[in-house]
Amino acid sequence: MTKSNMPNRRAVLSTLAAASAAPLVLAPFANSALGAAAKLGAAQPRHWRYKLGQFELTIVADSEVFIDGPYPIIGANANEADVRKLMRDNLLPETRYQPGFSPTVVNTGREVVLFDTGNGENGFVPRPAGGWLADGLAPAGIKPEEVDIVVISHGHPDHVGGIMNGGKPLFPNARYVIGQVEYDFWAPEGKHTGELEKFASVFRANTKSLAERFTFLKPGDEVVPGITAVEAYGHTPGHLNFRIASEGKEIYFWGDCAHHQVASLAKPDWHCVFDGDKEQGAATRKRVYDMLATERIPVIGYHMPFPSVGYVERTTPGAYRWLAHTYQLNL
Repeated sequence: MTKSNMPNRRAVLSTLAAASAAPLVLAPFANSALGAAAKLGAAQPRHWRYKLGQFELTIVADSEVFIDGPYPIIGANANEADVRKLMRDNLLPETRYQPGFSPTVVNTGREVVLFDTGNGENGFVPRPAGGWLADGLAPAGIKPEEVDIVVISHGHPDHVGGIMNGGKPLFPNARYVIGQVEYDFWAPEGKHTGELEKFASVFRANTKSLAERFTFLKPGDEVVPGITAVEAYGHTPGHLNFRIASEGKEIYFWGDCAHHQVASLAKPDWHCVFDGDKEQGAATRKRVYDMLATERIPVIGYHMPFPSVGYVERTTPGAYRWLAHTYQLNL
């Protein structure tokens, strides 16, 4: 820059002074048109879609509820102070969290397969706070009558509550699959009392009229080609996970092998209040996490923060962390 075209210091200062005075000049003429736009409120995505080989997967949010915790939902066998410290160390609130509730639709090109049905009208988080799957399918481009198979990972109310809608099956053309052990635990009348009977009554209300449409799985069975059941007992007696594979690519649906993205993975020995068998649930978590950390395959975690997809990393022997998906499956 030559001396002749360098900015004049006095001119620059004059311009800045004029600009700083401008609001004072305009103030008398201000009106609502110059005010802030109306606030829109918080918003989160309600569905998310990606490809896995030839399969197309869509995850639909069933709730955005905040609940108390993670203690004692997770860590009732630990000190509350330790659970709260773990939250602080991970920049999370100590006493409130937002679990995902994430039914997943897999379009294989031949069948449309839904994994779990959310809370519906009588789950853990019924409408209006939850039970959004029925209304969330259409915005995601999915028609209930297009669903061929409904897979139930286990019989808890936030997984079976959406089977029925307004007294009728939400998925009128579907058949239903569940582990034989799981069905036999929840379906009988008069088997349970107390809290278990409350859960069982929701299961029966949503499945009894459809009993003839159910078929039963054991670990290792195929739902359809490319989708295979995996034993993950402990959370419930017949809780199943699923491997989903197409064209050499794979993702793992782990149902309720975690209820918090930090506490469940960092401390898999911490008990979950919803586990029917606390020690078996902890052993299953450690086995599943270790396998996924070793194989480095993505995971759909039903209760992980929406869209509930990520990876498991081993941090120290017996401890893990959740790495939320960013763009790996978008390629």
